[in-house]
Amino acid sequence: MQTASFPQTLPADDSRHWAAAMHIGALVLALLTSWMSGVAGALVAGVVYLAKRDDDAFVAAHARDALNFHLSMCLYACAIFVAAIGLLGATALTLGIGAIVTLPAGLLLVAAACGLAMLWLISSIVAAVRALNGEHYHHPLTIRFFGG
Repeated sequence: MQTASFPQTLPADDSRHWAAAMHIGALVLALLTSWMSGVAGALVAGVVYLAKRDDDAFVAAHARDALNFHLSMCLYACAIFVAAIGLLGATALTLGIGAIVTLPAGLLLVAAACGLAMLWLISSIVAAVRALNGEHYHHPLTIRFFGG
């Protein structure tokens, strides 16, 4: 039994440009404000989502996914920051002797922070390219705060 193949229709140019501009705008605003944790990206995605949610399903889907992604990145960055403060406190409480344990853990946290920053950067660029191509994109490691 064969299944019918339906042609994929691309969203309108305006929709694709709005979605790509939202991803690039979130990236640029976050880089310019040094908000690597996702707050600025969530701000841009949230504004675009509120502006376009009733007018354009393609832009709304991209904005909702970007909002979820940037909020997830913010949550992960906060977790890394809290863990770093905990390690610093453990080192201070043990008068530096705890550094034997906390130094390797601190290096792992630095690696996690760098990995998170790279994931955020690469995923934002990939999302913008996919939006320009008229494709949907789901960011990795995203917690779905807002469904739809």
